[in-house]
Amino acid sequence: MTHYLLRRFISIIPVLFAVSTIVFFIIHFIPGDPIDLILGERALAADRAQLAHALKLEEPVLVQYGYFLKGLISGEWGTSIFDNRPVLELIKDNYGATVVLACAAMFVAMFIAIPAGIIAAVKRNSIWDSIAMFIALVGISVPNFWLGPVLVLIFSVHVGILPISGRESWTSLILPAITLGTGLAAMLARMTRASMIEELKSEYITVARAKGVSERNVIFKHAFKNALNPIVTIVGLQVGTLLAGTIITEKVFSWPGMGTLLLDSIRRRDYPVVEGCVLIISFAYVIINTMADCLYKAFDPRVRL
Repeated sequence: MTHYLLRRFISIIPVLFAVSTIVFFIIHFIPGDPIDLILGERALAADRAQLAHALKLEEPVLVQYGYFLKGLISGEWGTSIFDNRPVLELIKDNYGATVVLACAAMFVAMFIAIPAGIIAAVKRNSIWDSIAMFIALVGISVPNFWLGPVLVLIFSVHVGILPISGRESWTSLILPAITLGTGLAAMLARMTRASMIEELKSEYITVARAKGVSERNVIFKHAFKNALNPIVTIVGLQVGTLLAGTIITEKVFSWPGMGTLLLDSIRRRDYPVVEGCVLIISFAYVIINTMADCLYKAFDPRVRL
């Protein structure tokens, strides 16, 4: 296990290096000049040159890339071009909100999906199975950018029981969490159903029933436990995606998270902040999926890491 974990964490280094390199060159080659966005297109040439020198934007791209790698290794990720604040400080202020939203959305998804998937598998080809899978199909088909405004119109504008946007209290978390959790629940429910059906057809389930084991224990103690590995994989991927910044949902609800920070930084060509956000996102995604892989052994001793 230790050797496996060490090997997986070492593999993170080239992934982060490749991602950061790609993002650095993409953001630098996108049309647009941050100097124009800061000073305006009619700024004096002397002011433009002074600001470009201060931000090291007059250097060749490869030289800027060298500065970027040096800061990446030393932990100095630079300062925001617009806010004049350290990149890590900006990320720290926004990442907590994304983590809270991701956890809430994942709770909503699992609260809906796990019971629905189990019921659909146990009652296979019944009316309950059809209802659960129809709801899952609708959940997958409905995009977040449509569901979010619809929920706002219903519960904030017409009913008036929930805040429209922002992060003023815990009630501000309900609508964005439901918006994100619905789509995740649909995918997770279908995976839970498929995995449970596969396990319920296994010979050890037949043997357990023949021994007189209660149906409750057959379903939860035997079948569901062994069906967890593919479910954990999907959950790991979904959590990684959520921590990567739910840009559309955060923008719809004005949620002050990583998605909003990244989108604003891309629009303003704030190179250091964009690069820092992507690095944090990549690191979180790889770490979450590595942890999911390590959980395989805990759920199923037959798995060899």
